[in-house]
Amino acid sequence: MNTKSPNAVSFLKKDHKEVKAMFKRFDGLSDRSLVSKKKVVDQICNALIVHTHLEEEIFYPVVRKAIKDDDLMDEALVEHAAAKQLIAQLLDMDAGDAMYDAKVKVLSEQIEHHVREEEDEMFPKVLKTKLNLEDLGAEMRLRKDELEPVAS
Repeated sequence: MNTKSPNAVSFLKKDHKEVKAMFKRFDGLSDRSLVSKKKVVDQICNALIVHTHLEEEIFYPVVRKAIKDDDLMDEALVEHAAAKQLIAQLLDMDAGDAMYDAKVKVLSEQIEHHVREEEDEMFPKVLKTKLNLEDLGAEMRLRKDELEPVAS
């Protein structure tokens, strides 16, 4: 497979870092920057849609078998479901709508919590397995390339 693709864990961490930067960009916008706010939030939502799809379709099923921690994996899926509800609401809203900024803030906090659990609990377990993380990362890269034009 493509040796330039990062391993699956590095791939997901890169996505985490990019989304965190987008939330930070949103936080830096003024309340009058409604067009910019909407644009950044749409980028965040689309990135999260692709990311959760990759995790649920490719990463989580393989990891669930390898680490044998159903509680951790189930919690991750529940966190995805909660985030997807907020994402759907935000995509249907305008930046000037009541509760818009509050929903972005809650989504940011949920994602921060989810990322912390993945990076502190799930990923260390994954790195101790015999999974071929390079092939998994390459598969995720290919799938991301397929999904991104759809989501953006």
